[in-house]
Order: sequence, then C-alpha cells, then structure tokens
Amino acid sequence: MKKLEEKIFKFLMIGSTVLILSVLLYILYVIMKKGLPSLSWDMISKIPSGGFYLGKEGGILNAIMGSLYLISFSVIISLMISVPVVMYLNFTLRRKSRLAAFARLTFDVLFGIPSIVYGAFGFTLMIYFGLQASLLGGIIAISLLIIPVMIRSIDEVAILIPNDLVEATKSLGATNYETIKVITRQLLPGISTAVLLSIGRGIGDAATVLFTAGYTDSIPTSLTQPTASLPLAIFFQLSSPVEEVQNRAYAAALVLTIIILTLSFAARYFSRRLSKNKI
Repeated sequence: MKKLEEKIFKFLMIGSTVLILSVLLYILYVIMKKGLPSLSWDMISKIPSGGFYLGKEGGILNAIMGSLYLISFSVIISLMISVPVVMYLNFTLRRKSRLAAFARLTFDVLFGIPSIVYGAFGFTLMIYFGLQASLLGGIIAISLLIIPVMIRSIDEVAILIPNDLVEATKSLGATNYETIKVITRQLLPGISTAVLLSIGRGIGDAATVLFTAGYTDSIPTSLTQPTASLPLAIFFQLSSPVEEVQNRAYAAALVLTIIILTLSFAARYFSRRLSKNKI
C-alpha cells in the first residue's frame, strides 16, 4: 500500500513539473514566434515617434528605461524597510510571540491583496498630497506592493538562524552594529531570493502603475514626471487596431521576459555565491 502511494505521489509530482514546464515553454514559444520578427535595434533604442501606435516609426526605449527606474528604486526602498523589520521580528521580539505572529499574518494578508488595490491606494495618496501621476508615484506604489513579498521571503530565512549565533556574537564582546553585520551576512541568500521574487512581481505589473506612474513617450528626467513601463506599453500596443503594432506588443513582451530572466539568473548566481557565507 505504501509503495502504491509513493508511486502515485511521484507520478503527480512528475506530472505537475512537466505541466508547468510545458506551459512555460509554450508561452515562450508564442512570444518568440510573434515577437522576434518585429524585434529590432530601432525598437529597443528609440522612443516612440508620432503615430507609433498606428504603425509609424519609433520604439519602446521609454518603457524599458521606465520599468528599470521603477523597479530599481522600489527594490532599494523596500530593502531599506524590510531588513530592519525582519531583524526586529526575529532578534528583538521573541520569534513566537503574539505580536510577531500577528505581524506575519498581516504581511501574509498584504501579500495576497491584488495589485490594483495597491494602485488605487497609491492614487488616493497622490490625490491627498496633490501629486500627479509620476515616476515617484509609481515607485511608492510598487514599493508598497513588494514590501510584503520581501519581508516574508527574508523572514523565512531569518527564522532558521539560531539564537545561539546572536548570543555567541554578543558573548565575544561584539557591539550591536557588529552583531547586525553577522546576522545580515547570514541573511544574504534570503535577501537575494527576496529581491528576485520582488522584481518578478513588480516589474511585470500593470495595474499598480496605471494610475500612479502614468504614461509618456519620453524618458523621465525627474521624479515628478510621468513614466512609461513595459506592461503598459504591451497593453497599449495590443489595444491598437493595427496588426503591426500588435506584433510589436509581443516583441515588447519578449524584451520584458529577457529582462526578468536575466535578473533571475543573476539573482540565482549571487544567491549561490552568498550561500558560502552561511554557517
């Protein structure tokens, strides 16, 4: 009976893996099939010209740079908030205290909130403070979106760090700053994974930046200017009645996929390198 159960579950695991890989490969196939013919150097090196969404000349450089600006600043802000929160939950509070458990439940709930809600909340804040759709608004909205992801990802690693390590460090006469450095070094693989997950969710989201970052055909030169993003560029191009522009949307999706895959492989590489620092 046990052997039968093992075979059943092994079959289910293999089947699930094959199914997921098949879907992923099919998505990549469709994007490459429709996007590669329309992908060119002009498309990734120029901003849209007049009539771009009617098949005229130009590219999506504004959207590429906008997405990189949005996710880069958002990840930096999220890290500055997430790491201290994780430190407090695990090494100042008791890990299994009611307050720590409530905080983790709160972050889990925030993790599951749809991105459009974060976009609407960010838009409400912008109206309250009299701000217009801008790069700053998009950064704030995406930061709110990925902070729960980052906190819970880092927290799962921090839970595994033994309290004995902290106590041993302090017993050797280390200051609080030196103790934090030791703990942070152990958290580096978790931080790299958290950054990877946050980039994957933040850079590909359209609902969050729809009302907060706006859209423009130029590259922003300040935080108060609106900015384009690849998800919105894909949306607007697919909405065009011109088939050539629709094909450009698949090319833009291919560019976005390449960016995410590049960042993912880089994060995995650094995660393996940083794992050597763990005790």
